[in-house]
Amino acid sequence: MEHSWVQLFDLPDEILMIIFKKLENIDVLYSLWGINTRFDKILQDSIYTSSLTLLQCLSNCFCPLPDTILDRFCLQILSQIRLKIKWLDIESSSMERILLAAEYSNLCGLGIYNITEDVAIRLFIGKKINFNCFYL
Repeated sequence: MEHSWVQLFDLPDEILMIIFKKLENIDVLYSLWGINTRFDKILQDSIYTSSLTLLQCLSNCFCPLPDTILDRFCLQILSQIRLKIKWLDIESSSMERILLAAEYSNLCGLGIYNITEDVAIRLFIGKKINFNCFYL
């Protein structure tokens, strides 16, 4: 029997989606975004873009993503998928960078980790916040 070599690019979209679903969406987006237009089209599916966790949990502690990863998301990826994002989980020290990277017009939920009471009061008290959708 002759050995054959199948590359990731040779697989049908359906198989790629099955493989990608087994991985963390942040890892898939970071690693594969911009490789080619076919991958970008697959990665724009709501499976990978509707809910993003842009933080990491290390030893039961929530930490921001490393700067290299955060830079790539803020400079290249978020602006391309912004309309598909419905939920963001972010760490407070990277919150401003992420929120200013794009206009998230379909954002329905925001999880902010490691936010101090002082910062929360400064950001949210006395401000009109418009919510377009609610989770019950």
